[in-house]
Amino acid sequence: MSKGTKYVSKVPDNEGFIQWSAEENLIWQELFTRQIACIKDKACDEYHEGLAKINLPSDRIPQLGEVSKVLKATTGWECYPVPALIGFGEFFRLLSEKKFPVATFIRSREEMDYLQEPDIFHEIFGHCPLLTNPSFANYTEAYGKMGLNATKEQRVFLARLYWFTIEFGLLDTPKGLRIYGGGILSSPEETDYAINDPEVERKTLDILDVLRTPYRIDIMQPIYYMLTKVSDLDEIRKFEVDDIMELVAKAQMLGLHEAKFPTKKAS
Repeated sequence: MSKGTKYVSKVPDNEGFIQWSAEENLIWQELFTRQIACIKDKACDEYHEGLAKINLPSDRIPQLGEVSKVLKATTGWECYPVPALIGFGEFFRLLSEKKFPVATFIRSREEMDYLQEPDIFHEIFGHCPLLTNPSFANYTEAYGKMGLNATKEQRVFLARLYWFTIEFGLLDTPKGLRIYGGGILSSPEETDYAINDPEVERKTLDILDVLRTPYRIDIMQPIYYMLTKVSDLDEIRKFEVDDIMELVAKAQMLGLHEAKFPTKKAS
């Protein structure tokens, strides 16, 4: 998580409504139009099914209540407005309560292609369609519960599990590689890179392996972990918290894999 941000989230009014400017709505429209075309044959079927259920507007930023209405009806989740950056403790707590944290700001035009902070486009477009999928939603809730009582050091290792599944997960399907990670789905450059770049390492997901793999938030990922379908997340979710923490302890003992990038900003 970056230590600072220039962005300030908007505060919803008493009815939960956020007033977005014409320019902010235009930025959403441009991001949405570009990314819909980009992911057409690259996002997983489960994502496209969720996108159809949520039916996001293309010409304006959706209100959180609109998205929450669909999420509550399908999996019991809701969108929860948060500042641009929140701490790990608050993050885990919200997920454990089936509240998906959404920073209520949208990127500036100068950062259309990339920004380190997760904005409302990343959160809503990248993640919320799959929160209508029971396997993805239940896994996300279970992940929140994993981190509730974890130490600061344990949470650093758990962050890698979130990163390589919910943010940057791939599927190896009979139709070919497909994307389910929101960090890829909300980025046109990474969408193409993750699927097509011949130099990328794509590995079958192993939890201990993931926990030991360093990453950086400010580069294209040199490695991705694959499942075969979103419902494979059920197998991870079935692990008891103690079992996950035992794997975290083993990862701490074994140490990290050698980073595939300069380690200055490793996580």
